[in-house]
This record gives sequence, structure tokens and C-alpha cells, in this order.
Amino acid sequence: MTAFGSVFMPEMALTEFDGEQWGAHKLVPSDSLSLHPGAHVLHYASTCFEGLKAFRHPDGSVKIFRMDCNIARFAQSAELLALPAIDPQQTRDMIVDVVARFADQAPEAPGSLYIRPTHIGTEPAIGKAAGPSLTSMQYVLVSPVGDYFAGGSDTTLRLLLEEDGMRCAPHMGRIKSGGNYASALLPTMNAKRDLNVDQILFCPNGDVQETGAANFLLIDGDTLITKALDSSFLHGITRDSLLTIARDLGMTVEERDLSVEELLERSRKPGCEAALSGTAAVLTPVGTLLHKGEEYQVGNGKAGATTAKLRQTLNSIQWGQAEDTHGWLTSI
Repeated sequence: MTAFGSVFMPEMALTEFDGEQWGAHKLVPSDSLSLHPGAHVLHYASTCFEGLKAFRHPDGSVKIFRMDCNIARFAQSAELLALPAIDPQQTRDMIVDVVARFADQAPEAPGSLYIRPTHIGTEPAIGKAAGPSLTSMQYVLVSPVGDYFAGGSDTTLRLLLEEDGMRCAPHMGRIKSGGNYASALLPTMNAKRDLNVDQILFCPNGDVQETGAANFLLIDGDTLITKALDSSFLHGITRDSLLTIARDLGMTVEERDLSVEELLERSRKPGCEAALSGTAAVLTPVGTLLHKGEEYQVGNGKAGATTAKLRQTLNSIQWGQAEDTHGWLTSI
């Protein structure tokens, strides 16, 4: 089995900003990217990206899930990184064009076409450590994928609760930028090696935030608890979708601060559940928490019924098996 996101379609959509305007986008070979070695992105990490999916429905059509929300977050990331402003309509057209080009390659459910819009600063200027790139490039890759975590939704994850470190600088959290993922990489690799965990749940000063690549949700009976939106962590679109679904199902949703102490106390309850949410992860159950050398089982340690229901409800909309009452799907 190939690793998630390691197989790409042979063409991508691409456009360049010349300092004044975006050029017309076109489909080009996916391995045709050309950069000056002094490009701003290679030295000062002027880059942001998005992750969204297109799904094949039972009637053979292909639909893109919540594209407009991803484009809005993409535009916000570009603004907060001082990259040239994207043209939202052009980005939308690029996504639709490249998905339409490879729609026949979209896997049947539970697979999907993973879509990766990317924006990079291209100005060759190694003296601009404190200045923005005046030129940039935007491209959209697509990749046929299955489950992100091996074992899918039946496998529960082991998380290390890390109170001394954070995933990224607090003011960078809501930007979907490569640097944020890089800053969490080595601690996560060390924790996997030394403690046999799947991810680190970053909880600086006891504040439960997110893992390196997913938002965290705690489910206690009919109540779903997750951190309120602020600048310290990524505002997940899958997270927002699941909170909407939870409310539709009559659950109480609490977006607020959650401490490590409260998390561990609630996790002892037999019916408690925890999960990670994200475009790639969807909603993956957490069975064990590690904190200061001790293991804490979440509920019964197994995938919970509410987590499964939330994931299935979301998947049913994405896969065209349930009505899209919120207008989340875009036809190509």
C-alpha cells in the first residue's frame, strides 16, 4: 500500500504573480516546477497551502467538499504571511479545472482525490529576511488517497500530552504553513520512537490545543468539547463540519478552554471518547493518553459509538449517501 499523499496525478494547475498581477493559469506537468535557488520560500518559508477532498458519488459524479471555506482560509494564510494576495475566483477555477481533468481517477468511497493548493514566494532575494516576496507562484496538486492513519476508524491512537512545548508560535497557529508542521516534526518523531505514541497533543501550560496535524475533540456523553478558536491553532474545516453535525444531532457543543486536568478527569468516565479531526484524518478515535510517564485510558480504550456516528454522518454527506443540507458540496 502506498503512503497517503505519495501518488500524484501527472498534471497540476499553475499560475504566477509577477509583482503586479496573476497570470492566466494552465495545466502543466506536475514535475515541471522551476525555482531560483535564492527564492524567498527556500530561505524564509514564505509558503502556505490547503488540503481538501473531492469525492466520487454513487451516480458517478465527483463533488468537492467545502472548497469555498478552504479558499477563504488560503487567502487568510497568504495575508498573514505577507504573500501576494490570491485571487479567490482564480484559485477556485484552478481547483475545479484540475479535479475535472482527473475526475475519472477519483477512487470509489472510502477513497477520494486529495487536493493540495500551494502558494510560495518566488522572488530571488536572500537579503529579504525581514521583507516579503514580491513575486509568487500558486499551484494545485491532486492525489488519490485512502485513510491517513493505518487501520482506519477502528484503530485508536495513543497521544502524548505535552505541556512544555507548543506546535508553533502562538500568533502563527491559524496559518496553514509548512513551518508550523516542521516545528512539530522532531518532537513528534522522538515521542513516537521513545514512547510508542502516534502523535503529540500539544498542551502548553496545560491548555489542550491540537496535534501536529489535527484538531482535538473530547466527547463526554452528549457533550462535545473543543478549544475555542483563537490565533494559537489551526481553524479546521473538518472540525467546523463535525461541530455543525454534532449540533444537528442534538449534541451540546462547548468551544472553550480545556485543561489537561479536566481532560484526564473526564477521560476516566466509561462513556468518554476522544478523537482527532482533519481533512486527512477525518475523525480518528483516541484510546490512550500519556502524561508524565503514566498511561490513561480514554473511556474503554476503544473506538466509541458517538465518534463513529459523527464520522459516518460526515462521510455520508461527502460520499453522496445523505442529503447535503448545508450546501457543502461543489459539482465539477
